[in-house]
Amino acid sequence: MDYRERIIEAAAKMFRTYGIRAATMDMLASQMGISKRTIYEVFRDKDELLHGVLKWMKIRQGETMTKILGESENVIQAIFRMLELMRDHFQNMSPAFHMDMRRYHNDLIINLGETNELPYYSTNSEIIRRGIKEGIFRKEIDVEITNKCIVEVARISNDPELFPPEDFLRKDVIRNVYLNYLRGISTQKGLDLIDYYDKKQA
Repeated sequence: MDYRERIIEAAAKMFRTYGIRAATMDMLASQMGISKRTIYEVFRDKDELLHGVLKWMKIRQGETMTKILGESENVIQAIFRMLELMRDHFQNMSPAFHMDMRRYHNDLIINLGETNELPYYSTNSEIIRRGIKEGIFRKEIDVEITNKCIVEVARISNDPELFPPEDFLRKDVIRNVYLNYLRGISTQKGLDLIDYYDKKQA
């Protein structure tokens, strides 16, 4: 593993734990046991490092999604497995990370969203097309429009300011926001599968 990848992995852990603003290059250098100069030889500043971290997270997420899709019996099972993975991921992430991203790096969110490089919100087109092929999602839905809507629904479902974890259980938010959207694009077969996996995870 080269220095760039080592720095990105260490920074990802630090950002998730402390948030972006609280994490400093000095902290990162100290935790890695290297000089700050070494970090700046690889990354111009913290914004460039954050960009690298988000791209790395997106790649890792893509690999995991591909594995889950390959191992799942149907697209609804795959979605529930992904939701469970996301739940664990966000439970282990400091709320400060999300708040810092929105307050101080919103332009980066917009840019990465436009290029499908945002972790956990990359394109769902493959999932939607597979769902249509399996007779789970209605064949008349527009894949690209639905994809954009699902991205926004997922983003809303994971917004700690909109749904503070001390006031809302994540499973209730997912059930009332994300799953209800899926129901709207599903066939009867899809609805039955959503009910099955929803009860199984309840």
